[in-house]
Amino acid sequence: MPRTAFSSSSNCPRVDVAVDMGNPFLSRTVDGFLKIGAVAASRVAVEETFHFLQKGSISKGNFEDALKRICKEGSYWGTVAGVYIGVEYGIERVRGTKGWKNAMLGGAVTGLLISATSNNNNKEKVFKDAITAGAVATAAEFINYLT
Repeated sequence: MPRTAFSSSSNCPRVDVAVDMGNPFLSRTVDGFLKIGAVAASRVAVEETFHFLQKGSISKGNFEDALKRICKEGSYWGTVAGVYIGVEYGIERVRGTKGWKNAMLGGAVTGLLISATSNNNNKEKVFKDAITAGAVATAAEFINYLT
């Protein structure tokens, strides 16, 4: 049976920064916080820049509000990533093995923790968020296996 495949190669620069806190758990958690937090902050910065260009003007108040949104979004997603990476690493150490089950459990626990702290006692929403986070983490792990 004939098969087709798409293959490409990309020569883009890669920047990899390693954080060494002297403890693998802390190093991975801080590294995740910084990397994902930077991505989230960059996304908001680009959006805010687009809005400023669209309006054609910028005031000190608008700039300060944009800066607050950049920091808030970066710290939120950095925290989510740090918690996820820390939980997944802890599960990996307890189970003694790597795999998609660690990602699933890490995602579910992270979703549960983040949702429980932000949804005031809405248990149904907390458990839905935990299930969703576990599913997303598992899917991301499976996609990593493919690449």
